Amino acid sequence: MDARAWDERYGNTEQVWSVGPNQFVAAALSTLAPATALDLACGEGRNAIWLASLGWQVTALDFSAVAVEKGRARAGDLKVDWVVGDALSAPLPQVDLVVLAYLQLPADERSVAVRRAFGSLRAGGTFFLVAHDSTNLTEGTGGPTDPAFLYTAEEVLGYLESERFEVVEATRVSRDVPAGGTHQHQGTPTTTAYDALVHLVRVG
Repeated sequence: MDARAWDERYGNTEQVWSVGPNQFVAAALSTLAPATALDLACGEGRNAIWLASLGWQVTALDFSAVAVEKGRARAGDLKVDWVVGDALSAPLPQVDLVVLAYLQLPADERSVAVRRAFGSLRAGGTFFLVAHDSTNLTEGTGGPTDPAFLYTAEEVLGYLESERFEVVEATRVSRDVPAGGTHQHQGTPTTTAYDALVHLVRVG
């Protein structure tokens, strides 16, 4: 999908993604001391807004102008620098944390985005990626149906093989999602989706 297609998707519904932060982002990053952060391919800004609410100085970047404006409107007075730009080419700030959540690009392009995201980190900074895992196509539910847009944690580590980092976690994780794509309420049947999760700390 190009920016125009994503603009249409974001414009045709009140909220494409959940209002709150991704569950893995929240679980892994809630105890970090607030500093500077980049939410790359931020969508409607759910993770950026959550980080800003914790005191982070956040840059939220996405190539969909519609998504960025929705995020800006929902953020209110929270300090987020909203930027319309392409993860593959836009200038990126130097930060202490970078979040990549469900960036849907084919392998050759996502390798560029991953390396650019990691390169935006200061020494000691945290890299956090979560994306639809390649096994989700056959074992899970939801997400892209084209395998070209699916990840593995090992693949992401391979993109960064020339970099120095400590691995906090690099694995496949599961999450419960409402069956049939409905909003989840108490008692709503759920099914399982599988994600690739990579949590690193940059060294040197």
